[in-house]
Amino acid sequence: MTDHSLRIALIGFGEAGGILGQDLAAQGLYVSTYDRLGESLRARADAAGVVLCASAAEAVAGADLIISAVTAGSALDVARQAADLMTPAQVFMDINSVAPNTKRAACAAVNAAGARYVDAAVMAPVPPQRLKTPILLGGERAGQVAAWLTPLGFNVRVVADDIGVASAIKMCRSVMIKGLEALTTECLSTARQYGAEDAVLASLHKSFPSMGWDADLPHYLISRVAEHGRRRAEEMEEVAKTAADVGVTPHMSHAIVATQRGLVERMAQQGMTYADTLPFNWTTLVDTLGD
Repeated sequence: MTDHSLRIALIGFGEAGGILGQDLAAQGLYVSTYDRLGESLRARADAAGVVLCASAAEAVAGADLIISAVTAGSALDVARQAADLMTPAQVFMDINSVAPNTKRAACAAVNAAGARYVDAAVMAPVPPQRLKTPILLGGERAGQVAAWLTPLGFNVRVVADDIGVASAIKMCRSVMIKGLEALTTECLSTARQYGAEDAVLASLHKSFPSMGWDADLPHYLISRVAEHGRRRAEEMEEVAKTAADVGVTPHMSHAIVATQRGLVERMAQQGMTYADTLPFNWTTLVDTLGD
């Protein structure tokens, strides 16, 4: 199979799915997509050169590789639904941020239908690096998928033959990454109320001078919560499952869920969207929510 004969279906045409679809279609590949938002995405899909389908069945038909790029809360249901539509020749690549046991349940559904499943963990935000975003792969067909995607510009690496290892790496990392976002949100929201934010940031910069506490880092970390807090909260619920499944009590993960979801819920209560906060400044957001 040559690179350009590869047919790809995307289930989910949000931030990650939209970028993958656009960059693959730009290389001359046939890319179809199905998203529950349907026709509202027509202009975006047309501009990306991606075929927007009216159903998942239409999108999956004839595809060699089906990439699932939905929310964490929908990932297992989407895998089960896709399994009923797939043939043994097709491969399902699950890039959703969910617990290893969730990936294993999805794999069981896909394999029971005779198709094959690949666990994929996206290890950084997709927009900056696009296809070059690091992705870890696991499963019996991981090597085959890597051979398909590497020539197309993907930055993929096979880490295991077993399902769940790649996901575990991502989930454990998320405790730190999403946790740092949540800690920064709580720390600076509190400091702002006491007029202590400048001193707090100066102290953080002194302790960790290479991180950027005196520059854009606080704005970036809190902006990620403001933009993606609801989705991140769903992911952190899967992180909590990851820990609990091996006997670790996920105290921190549950707290991160509350902080990530809490900020976007407070914004929603005041009728704010992320777009309303641009250009983003964390102090402006905190002051607005505090009114």
